[in-house]
Amino acid sequence: MGRFVETYMKLWYAKKPTSAAAQGWCIGGSTDLVLCADLIVAAEGASFGYPPSRVWGTPTTAMWVYRMGLEQAKRYMLTGDEFTAAEALEMGVVLDVVPEDELASTAMALAQRIALVPSNQLEMITLALNAVANHQYDPPASRLLGTIFDGVARHSQEGDDFVERAQEVGFRSAVRERDDPFGDYGSRPKGGSRPKEVK
Repeated sequence: MGRFVETYMKLWYAKKPTSAAAQGWCIGGSTDLVLCADLIVAAEGASFGYPPSRVWGTPTTAMWVYRMGLEQAKRYMLTGDEFTAAEALEMGVVLDVVPEDELASTAMALAQRIALVPSNQLEMITLALNAVANHQYDPPASRLLGTIFDGVARHSQEGDDFVERAQEVGFRSAVRERDDPFGDYGSRPKGGSRPKEVK
């Protein structure tokens, strides 16, 4: 897992600014990747979350606190609950939310606007701002703990039970069994709304 995490973190440690366009399901390991980008634009229909925090994983890059603050990070990590693009915008997880058909053009327009600034300026600003964030939340220590705990979660009794169940009924069914009590992600009835959440 450490090799994956090092790859994700290349977005964070890049000298030049990085951006991501999130569409559809941005959950589990994909959040480890996307949250490492400097700027994130999301389509209106995007959904975020880390359901493996319920059983069988922890976020390895630990960018959640940096992106949304301690209280919100705990709220979503301790439940594994899903949140919408609009909620991600409200919490400061993403920069902007746009209609699906405008996502690519909006993300590209932002990148092109940033590219108008000389690259040396972009590098200095990115490094300076990330230095503040690094001081506040210490990514190397958070990343190490996240990666270790992810491995521990996969080999706990609950993690072993989850794998055994997935072998019995298939991975999709095991995930559905894990998530059905929460009524979110793919376990939400077709056309149904998300369950009422504690805010």
